[in-house]
Amino acid sequence: MNFLKQRSLIFKSLTSLKNPKVISSYQAQHFSSCGHFLQKENQMSGSTMENQDKFLSDVFQLCLKDVIQASRDRSNPVIKFKTPEELLNIIDYDLSSTGTSNETLLKLCEKVVDYSQKTGHPYFFNQMYGGSDPYGFAGNIIVDALNTNGHTFEAAPAFSVAEKVLLDHMKSLLGFEGDGTFCPGGSYCGLLAMAAARTAKFPNSRQTGLSCLPPLAVFCSSQAHYSAQKNSMVLGIGLDNCHSIKCDDRGKMINEELVKAIQEAKNKGAVPFLVIATAGTTVLGAFDDFHKVAELCQEHQMWMHVDGAWGGSALVTSKYRHLLDGTERADSFAWNPHKLLKAPIQSSVLLFRNKDMLRKSQSTEVKYLFQNDKPYDMEYDLGRNLLQCGRSCDAFKLWLMWKAAGDRGMAERVEKAWENAEYLLAELKKRSNFKLVMDKIEGPNVCFWYVPPSLRNMPGGDELNNKLAEVVPKIKVRLQKSGKLMVGYAPAGDKPTFFRMVLVNDNVCFKDIDYLLDEIEREGHEF
Repeated sequence: MNFLKQRSLIFKSLTSLKNPKVISSYQAQHFSSCGHFLQKENQMSGSTMENQDKFLSDVFQLCLKDVIQASRDRSNPVIKFKTPEELLNIIDYDLSSTGTSNETLLKLCEKVVDYSQKTGHPYFFNQMYGGSDPYGFAGNIIVDALNTNGHTFEAAPAFSVAEKVLLDHMKSLLGFEGDGTFCPGGSYCGLLAMAAARTAKFPNSRQTGLSCLPPLAVFCSSQAHYSAQKNSMVLGIGLDNCHSIKCDDRGKMINEELVKAIQEAKNKGAVPFLVIATAGTTVLGAFDDFHKVAELCQEHQMWMHVDGAWGGSALVTSKYRHLLDGTERADSFAWNPHKLLKAPIQSSVLLFRNKDMLRKSQSTEVKYLFQNDKPYDMEYDLGRNLLQCGRSCDAFKLWLMWKAAGDRGMAERVEKAWENAEYLLAELKKRSNFKLVMDKIEGPNVCFWYVPPSLRNMPGGDELNNKLAEVVPKIKVRLQKSGKLMVGYAPAGDKPTFFRMVLVNDNVCFKDIDYLLDEIEREGHEF
């Protein structure tokens, strides 16, 4: 039913109520006034409403046809690459005082879609997300259509229940019984966890601030996400007090180095209060030894946070759950379902082992919003204990996906990522023109160099690796400009730039992986 028809029904309902036996004369007059207003407004703006409905319908069809369906067709480009300067000439980005017609707006939308990354395309390997889940997309539409705030139950009743049910289910995978919340990204999860850790160590700091605190020390691996440093800076702990711990050749934090760093910090008068362990590092896909980290945290009375933004989805599959052994001992756990689970961006979750952590670290009295006399369980006022007030109802998108797929379906998409990674690893070992960074994988990350003809007779070592590193971005640019493939690259530790492949999209098949390697060879042959 379009908006115009709805307004007509409202008008009919209002006018039918003008019965003096049922309502007062004042109400009749009021309804009559409303009815005349709606009738006049319908006459003036009916065509406008119909045009808006048509515009929305056209945009939806554009998204369905030129994004969702087009991304399934491997013959379509992943990207029609243009520079920022070229896009400014192709798309009219200027804002005017007079507005723009629906017809022109639709053409602009078509251009935006045409020149955007098709992240649902099987040949999009550039980031740690990809693919398109139809139920997540449907959830996104519903969330945007209702356009409500997820801070209180009265503003978002059905969404609030979905979020709480989903969080309880996710916590159960870790055996946690504490708080949980959806966040705008994994970095923000880390920020809240770091704040909770500081409050747990120094409860009065929420009132007195940093001035009464000794120097604090945070520890994370040298290959941990950069947000550990940024959050230390933002929270006033300081970059100098965020200590990067050396990793082994596989990207795992070296426990002995962590022990040494904790003692050194103590010797300098600092108070170690937080260790950030990583479940699936961004580049190499390494999982730290969580039991050893937990033991150290217990010994030194430190908070243990696990950044599982990438590898946390191993929780849903018994096949790879062992990679997360020991995370049940953590105080907090971050997880990004918009990565391996293919949920729409953003879908990021922070879970706590113990109750009341968010209230203790973030809650203040907000009498105008979070009252205590509402006619429902106020546990469903999800923003009560959060830094955020404005919250997108992101949980509903993941809840709808999970409802459609079930636990088994969610596990299968995670297992597919590892299956594809293992196949890619095996194929690389068969091809003499490629060189692996690591011959075994832990997470679903596969890292390698392409060896062009000009370097094939060069002896192995750092000099060769540095020359191979120069070739990687050149191949990537060629693939990007051709629109054939989007691939990623990165350095790690003492290893210079290499291809970092993550295969998130569960529509990727073995033939796609063969095509990937063939195209890298084709584009890199002349170097």
